Amino acid sequence: MAARISDRVGGLLLFRVAGIPVLLAPSWWIGSAIVVAFYAPFVDDLAPGTAPGVGLLMAVLLALFLGLSVLAHELGHCVVALRLGLPVRRLHLFLLGGSTEIMRTPGKPGHEGAVAGAGPAVSVVLAIMFGIGAMVMNQDGVVWVLVFQLAAANAAVAVFNLLPGLPLDGGRIVRAGVWAMTGQRATGTRVAVVGGIAVAIALVAWALYGVAEGAEDRWLRFGVCVLTAWGVVVGARSELASERRRTWPPGLTLADLIRPVLQLPAESPVADALSTSAGRGVVLVRADGVAAGLLDTAMAEKLAAESPFAPAEQAAERILPETVLLADEPGEEIVERVQGTAAWQFLVVDLEGRPAGVLHREDLRAAIEKGV
Repeated sequence: MAARISDRVGGLLLFRVAGIPVLLAPSWWIGSAIVVAFYAPFVDDLAPGTAPGVGLLMAVLLALFLGLSVLAHELGHCVVALRLGLPVRRLHLFLLGGSTEIMRTPGKPGHEGAVAGAGPAVSVVLAIMFGIGAMVMNQDGVVWVLVFQLAAANAAVAVFNLLPGLPLDGGRIVRAGVWAMTGQRATGTRVAVVGGIAVAIALVAWALYGVAEGAEDRWLRFGVCVLTAWGVVVGARSELASERRRTWPPGLTLADLIRPVLQLPAESPVADALSTSAGRGVVLVRADGVAAGLLDTAMAEKLAAESPFAPAEQAAERILPETVLLADEPGEEIVERVQGTAAWQFLVVDLEGRPAGVLHREDLRAAIEKGV
């Protein structure tokens, strides 16, 4: 499942792929324990006479191979994202599967669809490979049972992830299609979120049907379906909230948000720089004409309280390429840049590279919240 997830997500670092960390969440162990607990006796039922402990070994191997299959699914997303120039922060394996954290939203519907479809495509290939293996093996041993179950599991992963609702891959494909037809990514998100809610309702309905019919696996089905439905609903709501946070309000221009900019010598007393700024952005310029940075008001206030005549440059925030915005940059690209950069103010320059103003993160957030 391709996704954009919180920085708070963590876990055990397994290894790195092309410099991208692969993390294992504590919840993965819970899911694996459940697989082992339910699968070990199942092996004994399918292969009577199995030696003691073999069923447990096969169950452990199934949990391990399922984890590797999920990892391959996520690597499919990762490889395509990197090929399209979309940086990937990390891969994450957890209770309900996995996720690939892409640091930048795809700029084209085709890119969104390609990244989303790559994971299920890998799962389909794995299902076919394990399926062929099961067909050519003798169908009378525990190894055949394991290979068959892996084929079925990967097929189920592919089918489930292609269901047409966010945050599933199928929902991202739906979003890409609606986006391509309407030209509005936000519209695609809303349609795919509705699909996600429908998927969650269907899962709960299937679980309740199993309980009502007295199905042999009714309680296992109920637990898995309700937990999965809850994850889908939470993910869909997160996608909708993320879309709202990145949507540039209609009719708003960057000029409406930026604060006037003032250029001061970098050696100016910090107390004077603060009093002169009066709510404006301040670019501190050295004697050689090179910008030392933007005045950080919080840092400047602290410095001025201790040493009011200290050079303002000591309270400067460096101007980095990612903290410079073009005055004619598209709104959604501005939102994407601001949300993906750890800075609270951004220098806006005109087409000739001259300072045109300063954008504060909180000003942009307030405008988006007001426009939602």
